[in-house]
Amino acid sequence: MLESLSLAAGLSWGSGLRLYLTVLLAGVLERLGFIHLPDTLSALSSPWVIGVAAVLTVAEFLADKIPAFDSLWDAIHTFIRIPAGAVLAVGALGHADPALLTVAALAGGTLAGTAHLAKAGTRALINLSPEPVSNVVTSTAEDGLVFGGMLLALFVPLVFLVLMVGFLMLAGWVLPRLWRGVQGGFRGMATHMVSRLVRSRHD
Repeated sequence: MLESLSLAAGLSWGSGLRLYLTVLLAGVLERLGFIHLPDTLSALSSPWVIGVAAVLTVAEFLADKIPAFDSLWDAIHTFIRIPAGAVLAVGALGHADPALLTVAALAGGTLAGTAHLAKAGTRALINLSPEPVSNVVTSTAEDGLVFGGMLLALFVPLVFLVLMVGFLMLAGWVLPRLWRGVQGGFRGMATHMVSRLVRSRHD
C-alpha cells in the first residue's frame, strides 16, 4: 500500500511540474523492467505512449526555457496537468474501492494543482525580472527535481511521502506570498508603462 500511495503521489506531483517527463519516466522504467505498474497504468509502457511522451517532453523542455512563453505554456497546461494528476493517481491505486479511488482523484488533482501553481507563480515572478538566465536555471532545476523526485517515489517511497508532506506544508505558506508578489510585480510594471506613456505624450 505504501508503494501505491507513493506512486500516486509521485505521478500527481510530477504531473503538476512536468507531466510529459513524468509519464515518460514511468513508462520507460516499466518497459525496461525496473518497476511494475498496476494494470490500470499499463498503457504508460506502450511504445506509442512512450513515443508521444518523449516528443512532448522535448517540446516542453524547450518551451519552458523561453521567457514569457513558459508562462503561456503553464497557463494552457492548467487545464491538462491537474486532471492528468487526478487520473494518474486513480490509476496508481489499481482496482481499489470506489470510495478510495474518489479520494485519490481529489488528492491527486490537489497535489498536481499545488505543484502547478507553485511552478507557474515562480516562473511568472521570474519573468517580471529583466534577466533571462534565472529562467533557464530554474527550468533546468525543475527538470532535475522531477527526475529525482520520481526516482524517490518509485524506489524509496517512505522518504518521498515524507518529503511530500513537507512540500504541502511549505506550499501552504509560500503560495499566498508568491502570488502577492506576482500581483505586485504586474502592478509595478503597469504603473511604469503608464508613466512612460504619459511622459512620451508630454515630450
